[in-house]
Amino acid sequence: MILIPNHNMPITSTFKNLQKMNLKSLPVLLATTFISALCFAQTTQPAVVEDFKPSTLNQPGQEYPQVNSQGYVRFRIQAPYADSVKVSLGLGGRGGTKLTKVTDSVWMVTTEGTMDEGFHYYHLTVDGGIFNDPGTLNFYGSTRWESGIEIPAHDQDFYALKDVPHGNVQQILFPSKSTNTSRRAFVYTPPGYEKDKASKYPVLYLQHGWGEDETAWSNQGHANLIMDNLIAEGKIKPFIIVMTYGMTNEVKWGHMKDFSIVPFQTVLVDELIPYIDAHFRTIADKSHRAMAGLSMGGMETHTITVAKPDVFSYYALLSGGIYTPEELKDKSKPSLIFISCGSKENPDRVNKAADSLKQAGYNVVSYVSENTAHEFLTWRRSLHELAPLLFKD
Repeated sequence: MILIPNHNMPITSTFKNLQKMNLKSLPVLLATTFISALCFAQTTQPAVVEDFKPSTLNQPGQEYPQVNSQGYVRFRIQAPYADSVKVSLGLGGRGGTKLTKVTDSVWMVTTEGTMDEGFHYYHLTVDGGIFNDPGTLNFYGSTRWESGIEIPAHDQDFYALKDVPHGNVQQILFPSKSTNTSRRAFVYTPPGYEKDKASKYPVLYLQHGWGEDETAWSNQGHANLIMDNLIAEGKIKPFIIVMTYGMTNEVKWGHMKDFSIVPFQTVLVDELIPYIDAHFRTIADKSHRAMAGLSMGGMETHTITVAKPDVFSYYALLSGGIYTPEELKDKSKPSLIFISCGSKENPDRVNKAADSLKQAGYNVVSYVSENTAHEFLTWRRSLHELAPLLFKD
């Protein structure tokens, strides 16, 4: 039901009143109403503030893309021979944002609205071909290296680079007999790990989402900076984080039903965990081992923790589904179950699942990230909430 601007009367009632009027005046009235509606919509849009600055993820010396204090994004692309240029970033459901040719070689546009805070993947479509933006850095997502942009978040301090002691993120290659190759993982060790040779640490195995890889939690998620800041604030006990590639049988989007967890479960439980325990100073038992994952990594976490309750004591699903009391029945109880999502996802399902698990006697924490969807600010915030809850025993 449509409402006439500045009136509370439904348009159906208006038409009843028109029956009493000269119908010749109807086109004029409707035209006036339409123009009034356009003016009303336009006046509700805030003016774009011209304080644009280069995105923090731009390549050195590149001025575009730019972001302003409201969260609008401005793009500038040089494509002298192109007939059309489009950027995939834009308001939800609009299919991206078209650029306008402003000179013989330059295309520009400002998004028609503000973007959600945090990190976003995007790419360019130039005359039907897909390309990355040469102005910004690339991040592995959607099964390819995509351009990335950062919309400053009001709470970004918790993952900011600060003058505090920093841990290290190192690449390791571990042997995998089950896949007949060496596989890669990244390992975060907390500040002081190299100096204090006597201390041993718990371990969180942290999984990426579909289409991403083992670089995601460090590059897009800033997991290391989140940990450094929490440790510097005295809010957590230091622990190691291990991030590895979660795909052992490649599947395309839309065919996740064909994904089998069994090969990756073998890689993780039978190959990677023993390697980490042998090469790093870990407390190598269940009570000091956690598994978490975002999106598809949450699905992997869910499946493996249910199948191997003797391996992990802390479970965390970040926009990655829920647990039910029925599937955990007659298994050893975890020390903690953590379930989270963005407020633009399905928070009711998360909160109801947590209530159900609590009633069944489980230690459960649910978290909903405000004003975010299925995106990295949700998962950065989730890790920030999760980390202080781990390994408290």
